[in-house]
Amino acid sequence: MTTQDKHSRARLGEFASSGGCGCKIGAGVLQEWLAPINNLAANGNGGLIVGGEFCDDAAVWQTDSENAVVASVDFFAPVVDDPEDFGAIAAANALSDIYAMGATPQFALALAAMPKVVGGDIVRAILNGGAKLCARANVVVGGGHSIECAEPLYGLCAIGAAHPEKILTNGGAQAGDKLILGKPLGVGLMSAAHRKGELSESEYKTMTASMKTINSAGAQLAKVQGAHAMTDVTGFGLLGHLLEMCRASGLTSVVNFGALPVFEEAARLAKAGLVTGGSKRNKQDCKNEVIFNGDEWQLEILTDPQTSGGLLLACAPEVADEAIEVFNKNNCANAKVIGEFCAQSDGDDNARVTVRV
Repeated sequence: MTTQDKHSRARLGEFASSGGCGCKIGAGVLQEWLAPINNLAANGNGGLIVGGEFCDDAAVWQTDSENAVVASVDFFAPVVDDPEDFGAIAAANALSDIYAMGATPQFALALAAMPKVVGGDIVRAILNGGAKLCARANVVVGGGHSIECAEPLYGLCAIGAAHPEKILTNGGAQAGDKLILGKPLGVGLMSAAHRKGELSESEYKTMTASMKTINSAGAQLAKVQGAHAMTDVTGFGLLGHLLEMCRASGLTSVVNFGALPVFEEAARLAKAGLVTGGSKRNKQDCKNEVIFNGDEWQLEILTDPQTSGGLLLACAPEVADEAIEVFNKNNCANAKVIGEFCAQSDGDDNARVTVRV
């Protein structure tokens, strides 16, 4: 029996045109949409110390010299059919934005948009799945908002706290820093196979376990001397989010494909020719800034949209082992050094990421 059969009681995927972080608007389009908002924010109240200028994971509002509020909102359509799994995955994904700033989430507000045909039992299961995941992270869901909608959507507005000087943005990387990825790649490909009913029960459990793993390592990584920048890998894929780090830091980077943690099933699916809509968009958005001479299946892995993907950390070489130990202690046993950051040469031809295969 496939997981498509096992979890058919909800069939949430039937109501959604796409799921998980594959729902995200493309990076290029998003930058155009947000430009006017970012301009207004840059000229607004001085309490906003991190906004949307460099596509960071959360906004940061400094309240005094010792305290800052970190806020983000994230929601999407179902990436799986099981309602509790969907709720838990969406919650883990939303909390990840707070952890990616080096902050600790404190409380959250739930966002739910549901079609009338989705019954109350299913909605309660989604909300329960999200609330139980939050409880594991010591985060209280203090309320929220709900509306009717043609497609089921669920997520959180997450609020966290941090010391203003301990915030890790995506723009603090330094030349020579090692690049560490906290989770394996490939859940986008696996979720696409699941929607077709082509993922085994064990593969489904592997996929959902990764997506429900809380990125709590982020709050502890901010305390590591020599940790310089961080983001999480979600809808834009590894290349898209690494490009954001390179642009914000004014650097280039080198990724060693052979060092990447990749789910075996995802690699098999990519080699078999499975292509997701999200990866097509991501390839288009990054094609002018990436040097890659490998196989098409490898590019599919690099651009695969991740839902609740791993943290991407830039740190000094001498603390890389310490950082990986932090990942391991926070249930991310597959964290790996996957490359490094380099200075941008004067004659740079717009390429910011080089992938070695």
